[in-house]
Amino acid sequence: MTPAKNYTGCMATFVTLETPKLDPVLLAQKQEKLFSILASMRRVIVAYSGGTDSAYLAWAAQRVLGNDAIAITADSASIPESHKRDAEAFALGCGIRHEYIETHEFDNPDYVKNDPNRCFHCKDELFTQLDALGLARGIENIVYGVNVDDLGDYRPGQKAAKLHHVKAPLVDASLTKAEIRELSRLANLSTWDRPAAACLSSRIPYGTAVTIENVKTVERGEEEIRKLGFRQFRVRFHGELVRIEIAKDELERALTAEMAQAFVEIFKPLGFHYVTIDLEGYRQGSLNSVLKK
Repeated sequence: MTPAKNYTGCMATFVTLETPKLDPVLLAQKQEKLFSILASMRRVIVAYSGGTDSAYLAWAAQRVLGNDAIAITADSASIPESHKRDAEAFALGCGIRHEYIETHEFDNPDYVKNDPNRCFHCKDELFTQLDALGLARGIENIVYGVNVDDLGDYRPGQKAAKLHHVKAPLVDASLTKAEIRELSRLANLSTWDRPAAACLSSRIPYGTAVTIENVKTVERGEEEIRKLGFRQFRVRFHGELVRIEIAKDELERALTAEMAQAFVEIFKPLGFHYVTIDLEGYRQGSLNSVLKK
């Protein structure tokens, strides 16, 4: 069994040489532009999930602004507890000022009904809470970790960010996902190669109500898969059926009789009648495919 990598510390315990070929001069210029943008804000609240993008942004803000930068993580049932622990430990290791704030999106019927605008209602709740916090503390600038590559995807949360005048410094510095990973690697940040992450509600198909019960069921299943040593995967909730997406480079190990039995033993006790593995493997945002149809 391959142990899952630990992303909890600020600094990486190793650096892999398999990295994209990016122009180091251009990278340095973009990072300096990011630093300049953050410096001009003087005080910021960083919407911080602990993923690669927001971790790099929080690190950069702390480097430029010190304690005038506060990383805030949503304390929500839709965020896996393991992600919260990782985010907290990374911030602590990097000396980033870090706090949690409660969000209440599950109290909003428009969020629970889970239509294609679910992410808007989630981010609208988060940014409403951050607006109130900023007002109470005299901090005008709220920033979040959207990057240039995100602009081409279906992300209603970006509409909420515009509505609340939340700034996107990574976009303003023209940084792509690959560049953020490489700059994080060069800074020796442990999150540089962290797999893409999303909230637990993204595992529930549009039209199926999002509840604390079903997202926690998904969370328990994903924690057990992580214990099996898989790195990139998703548990998709389809009522009585669970559809497991495993990254293509790990799929062969998943498609064995032994592993099939392990999945059955994980998911049957969680209440699923049918346990399936998606033969297409993991695809980021796979549930958005129905929107294109």
